[in-house]
Amino acid sequence: MIHLDWHERQTIKKVKCLHTNANKYIVNRVLTAGKEYEVKNESDEFYFIIDNSGKVGGYYKDYFTNA
Repeated sequence: MIHLDWHERQTIKKVKCLHTNANKYIVNRVLTAGKEYEVKNESDEFYFIIDNSGKVGGYYKDYFTNA
C-alpha cells in the first residue's frame, strides 16, 4: 500500500530530466527537460517521481540522470 503515502515519503534522491523524447508515450506534458525531480521510489526500470501535474508517476530511467 505504498501508493497511499507517496507524497509524504522521504525523498530517496534527486534526478534531472534529460529529455522528453518518448517513443511510445507522451511525457512532455508532465516532465520538463532540465528540471530536477524528487524520487519517491525506484524499481529496476522506473523512477517514481512527483511530476509537473503534482501526482506520482512512474517513468523510464532513460529520461533521467543523477542530479
